[in-house]
Amino acid sequence: MDLIIVVVLMVLIILFFRNFKSFIYGLAIIEIFLQILTFIKYNIKETYNIIDKYIPESILSILSKYSNGLFYQILMWTFLIFMILFLVYLIKGLFKRK
Repeated sequence: MDLIIVVVLMVLIILFFRNFKSFIYGLAIIEIFLQILTFIKYNIKETYNIIDKYIPESILSILSKYSNGLFYQILMWTFLIFMILFLVYLIKGLFKRK
């Protein structure tokens, strides 16, 4: 279920914006949102059961849930490359403003 939600969100981002940079930003936004919810899950005890049941911890946890072995390693390194590209886009945007 969680994999389907992430894939649908990414497809919508690609269809709406239609460029690679938007895909990278969308992936990073989803990852940051999941990390914030994970932080809330572990620090606010009342939300633990709800968030733990319905929301994955990160995109990597979704990938590890549905794949393993060499395929997971390829997906994990691809995700790392996407996050590095996101960082590059952020740094370029920061220096462009000055």
